[in-house]
Amino acid sequence: MVFNTAAARRRGCLTSVIMGAGFLAGCQTDNTMQENEPDTQEHNEQEGADNSPEDPMEENESGTAEEGIHMNNVTTEDWDVKVLAENLEIPWSLNIHEETVYMTDRHGRILEIENGETEQTELQTSTPVAHEGEGGLLGFKLADDFADSGEAYVYYTFEGENGSLMNRVVKVKKENNDGWAETDIFIDDIPGAQIHNGGRLAIGPDDMLYATTGDADDPDLSQDEDNLAGSILRMTAEGDIPEDNPFEDSYVFSYGHRNPQGLAWDENEAFYSSEHGPVGHDEINLIEPGNNYGWPVIEGDESNEGMEEPLIHSGEDTWAPSGVTFREDDLLVTGLRGESLYYFDEDNQEMTKVFEGEGRLRDVKYKDGAIYLITNNTDGRGSPEENDDRLLKLTLNAD
Repeated sequence: MVFNTAAARRRGCLTSVIMGAGFLAGCQTDNTMQENEPDTQEHNEQEGADNSPEDPMEENESGTAEEGIHMNNVTTEDWDVKVLAENLEIPWSLNIHEETVYMTDRHGRILEIENGETEQTELQTSTPVAHEGEGGLLGFKLADDFADSGEAYVYYTFEGENGSLMNRVVKVKKENNDGWAETDIFIDDIPGAQIHNGGRLAIGPDDMLYATTGDADDPDLSQDEDNLAGSILRMTAEGDIPEDNPFEDSYVFSYGHRNPQGLAWDENEAFYSSEHGPVGHDEINLIEPGNNYGWPVIEGDESNEGMEEPLIHSGEDTWAPSGVTFREDDLLVTGLRGESLYYFDEDNQEMTKVFEGEGRLRDVKYKDGAIYLITNNTDGRGSPEENDDRLLKLTLNAD
């Protein structure tokens, strides 16, 4: 694990810039799939976990006990773990609104979990969702006015006219009696493949919609700023190109990415994202608009003029980071191949495991003193156990 102090210093200069950003990247193997995975993996049941589905928004039993507690001294044994839903099939993106947890799965369904009950609906799309390889129904973000509009944003893979895989960003709407349906296509020419489709969606503090795209198994696309692959894209809530984007008439916000998987902002509006790289050298990068993050020209400690180096990388280890979130000032990162929830301790220049034992972790959210996680042991690379996959709720033990 290697920490880049020069990149860390840049972070302090961004807090007053509205488009200041920070970026997380993760490295995995260029094999037939994006991760360097063994045929089998251990997936030990979390000791002391309550395996009965619970009300997802049950009051946090720890009360205010975790206020002011930072993650640097937290381990798996410090968490109270509740199972909110189980027998999920490759869940991918996690949202929470009021008393309901919303998720997508790669098969093309939107799940709603409330009071221990799970309801799933197939998303009605203009073109069928192509669940091939790592593709499928991926990113999902509720609109800021979801309570009134019933709208959300989705990123999914589909088969183009020539039979090649493509990805698109669309707007969808929940109808009370008819489930979820696509209502508008924002972008539909994002290159796709069996691997490296990106897919994370997030709304930034500037009220813009951001999307991550992978290199679609063609690394050279990441260095083409005119191509949407290998990039982080930025658009308005209506799918238009913002006037202040770094490249004229382009959705591209940053490029030179391999397969970014997570997006989050801290309280100072610094922007982080996670990204799968090649063998080892998973990264945390600080994103600035218009910058080039180097793939496939540089990785790890390598440097090149005009290209950004990571805040930290994993060296020869593999985190395979996916979803990220902030718990107060603490950046939390889910690990697929790493099978852990990590905390990025910037002061000590470390990625520290704060929770493990549930196998592959795909996405994470923090709300009202609790951390919500989805496992991904059914995605073809894990070793699923009975009742996988699951939605977990973590709260710090009161004592």
